Amino acid sequence: MITFQKEIYSDEEIYEILHPIVRKWFKEKYKSFTLAQKYAVIDIHNRENVLISSPTGSGKTLAAFLAILNELIFLSERNELKDEVYCIYISPLKALDNDIEKNLNLPLKELEYISEHCVPGISSVRSQRANKKFNIRILVRTGDTPTAKRAEMLKKPPHILITTPETLAITLCAPKFREKLRNVKYVIVDEIHSLAENKRGAHLSVTLERLQNLVEHSNPNNKLTRIGLSATVAPLDKVAEFLVGYTQYFEKGKVVMKPRDCKIIDVNFLKQLDIKVLCPVNDIINAPQEEINDKMYELLDNLISTHRTTLIFTNTRSGTESVVFHLKDKFKDKYKDNIMAHHSSLSRELRLDVENKLKDGKLKAIVSSTSLELGIDIGYIDLVVLISSPKSVARALQRIGRSGHRLHEKSKGRIIVVDRDDLVECALILKNAVEGKIDEIYIPENCLDVLAQQIYGMSIEDTWNIDKAFDLIKRSYCYRNLSKDDFSSVMSYLAGEYTSLEERYVYKKIWIDYEKNLFGRSGKLARVIYSTNIGTIPDEAAVIVKCGNKVIGKIDEAFLEMLQRNDIFVLGGKIYKFNFARGMVANVTPSTGPPTIPSWFSEQLPLSFGLSLEIQKFRLLMEEKFKTCEKDKIIKFCREYLYIDFNSANSIYEYFKEQFLYAKIPHINRLIIEFYKGYGNRKFVIFHSLFGRRVNETLSRAIAYIISKEERKNIGISVSDNGFYLSAEGKIKALQGFKRLNSKNLREILIEAIDKTEVLARRFRHCATRSLMILRKYKGMEKSVGKQQLSSKILLNFVKEINENFPILNEARREVIEDFMDVKNAENVLKWIEEKKIKVEFINTVIPSPFAFNLIAQGYMDVLKYEERIEFIRRMHKAILEIIKAKEKSGENYD
Repeated sequence: MITFQKEIYSDEEIYEILHPIVRKWFKEKYKSFTLAQKYAVIDIHNRENVLISSPTGSGKTLAAFLAILNELIFLSERNELKDEVYCIYISPLKALDNDIEKNLNLPLKELEYISEHCVPGISSVRSQRANKKFNIRILVRTGDTPTAKRAEMLKKPPHILITTPETLAITLCAPKFREKLRNVKYVIVDEIHSLAENKRGAHLSVTLERLQNLVEHSNPNNKLTRIGLSATVAPLDKVAEFLVGYTQYFEKGKVVMKPRDCKIIDVNFLKQLDIKVLCPVNDIINAPQEEINDKMYELLDNLISTHRTTLIFTNTRSGTESVVFHLKDKFKDKYKDNIMAHHSSLSRELRLDVENKLKDGKLKAIVSSTSLELGIDIGYIDLVVLISSPKSVARALQRIGRSGHRLHEKSKGRIIVVDRDDLVECALILKNAVEGKIDEIYIPENCLDVLAQQIYGMSIEDTWNIDKAFDLIKRSYCYRNLSKDDFSSVMSYLAGEYTSLEERYVYKKIWIDYEKNLFGRSGKLARVIYSTNIGTIPDEAAVIVKCGNKVIGKIDEAFLEMLQRNDIFVLGGKIYKFNFARGMVANVTPSTGPPTIPSWFSEQLPLSFGLSLEIQKFRLLMEEKFKTCEKDKIIKFCREYLYIDFNSANSIYEYFKEQFLYAKIPHINRLIIEFYKGYGNRKFVIFHSLFGRRVNETLSRAIAYIISKEERKNIGISVSDNGFYLSAEGKIKALQGFKRLNSKNLREILIEAIDKTEVLARRFRHCATRSLMILRKYKGMEKSVGKQQLSSKILLNFVKEINENFPILNEARREVIEDFMDVKNAENVLKWIEEKKIKVEFINTVIPSPFAFNLIAQGYMDVLKYEERIEFIRRMHKAILEIIKAKEKSGENYD
């Protein structure tokens, strides 16, 4: 059963379970326990599964380790400490692993110091062991650990093993080291929220079941205690189920599954929040872009100057570099070597250098994309600044939680907005953060490529009964709903039952004896293949762009995924049309604008579905206010409802007023479809569907596919979080396409729509490598990303001919429509329309409505010079105001 821990233990109760040395050390170093520790330490001591959700700096890591270190010290004192692993700590980052090793070895040395100096008050047993060390070993084992150190671990295994999800899976297949894991008592999963939301989490969830099976099989009385550590995340009960998995039992002749017991410790209320949304100008709509930029950097400089150390988050790598450049350029005397960038494109050495300088207090500010969101030790930060919307409440809280890393300090964050839609998003993020409304985490389920990898790993461990293997996998939260058919289809692939695959060098991985209901590994190199190809993170590389035979530049793979045939984009200041891709080469031809895919698109974080609904609810409230209230009352409402300052409230008022007077306000109960005629007789059909980019990507592709299939016409698509448009020369039968779409046929249409796209081809490669159809490494040879992609394209066409429902092909389709897109919530939107909860209305405009302006403009932004952008924005905005004035003079009714 999943329950919320309500019992809080006193300091005295916790001290009572602690060894005298641990007790003395803690009293001298910390004085009293944090709230996380008061809830968790005794539960862990009692071997209960717990999920601790609390901000950075609230003592959750020590809460997890204190009872474990305490037990190991008792065992050491009684000379009962064996050469085996007692605790496994798992984190998503190798850097975090190294931090934990340092942060555990330090207190261990301090405890040994107390032990060796015969402290008065310690029992006589301790006196007899004076000058003896505990000999508790804490070691890191990852893919970077040298072979010699791994060999050493076999002789003297760590009592606390610090590792990553992938390395843990490998150790379960290492015959000698596997023996050292048979009596593991505790497993700690740190930053569990960042693992659960992707395929690494699905992989880990099965690995934990394999570990539990090993422990319980070795001794039925053994118990594996699972401890999860998380920043702000919701819903906590779902994450708890992911952590502990399921257990099966019989009830009235039927197999029933229920989550294992887990106590949720939610102490996110411990730290007070000091969050504000800052608008650099009084009216963000009417202020020139140049003024907004200047004021933003002045504001940023002021924030940095008035704080000791500031961590600045942007949403893109290019944005990170831009902020650092402009700060150094505008304030040359202040910022030289005391401000640096940190993002995933930098080398590991450079990132470490930045982190160390930050820890040593040598930096005044650090600018990051997403790379510093997780809990790497970067020293003391007293302010976090977010430039533009972080797109979710959970991400905002996680980033801002990096500040005030001392207990009982406020987490201080400032969100700077430079755009109208951004302002509304950030205001709603602030409101939901203050009120404790967190977006729901998305956890992928039934990933068949990961399943193939795990079944292969299990076959290397031992010979398995097929039904027992299926039952074990279904104990994982991510596979609790796995069908026997899907399981069997993956088994068939692994067993080489699709014999024609051998023509494409895909060989059997396991043998199956159906009469005895058993399976096991096939081939002498199984363990080597598994350990060198394990993991879920795909290899990525830059894609070369060629125009004819001439190389004109490079783009990211993620950007290529967005492209469909005839899409237009900008590279090196010139406009190109995408034709096709082969391997890691994209073929293009020169074109004219505007671009259908902005250059920054692949870097942008998508708006969460939950937050998008909150924004739509606010839109409805604002429409009601405009019908009944004057300006002062509406601004007052905005300030009180959203907890924002006058500048922000005034800018929101002006934005909504224009939309209200010019057209209609789309909201939670109204989806507006806007018909707009652009330059050169190009027609645009704009869907004001504020459901986040993933949902809009889903709906737009499905509608465009229906239209293009019937009319045999190329349909341009542009997508944002706030909506999407379809465009073409001449008429577009968008409404007919939209009406053909419903909640029941959406999946089927989408699977057809993505069949010959780059996104399916790329995702199939990822799935093929995860499922070991394509080996990245074999007999010491490494296959480049380009060769992997060429192999996967050939393989993709091959498996379509063999079986349209081949499991790994189905997985690639599922990944595209569920993980990359959001088919589930898109289906919900269509259901709401079918149930009349959302009314669809239409408007015609000669200039895009204010809410559509950013969507229409985003294509032009890549092809206009900076000065032209400002002029473009001013002209469009001025034209809208003139139309509004004309309507006001004629007395037109806006309701």
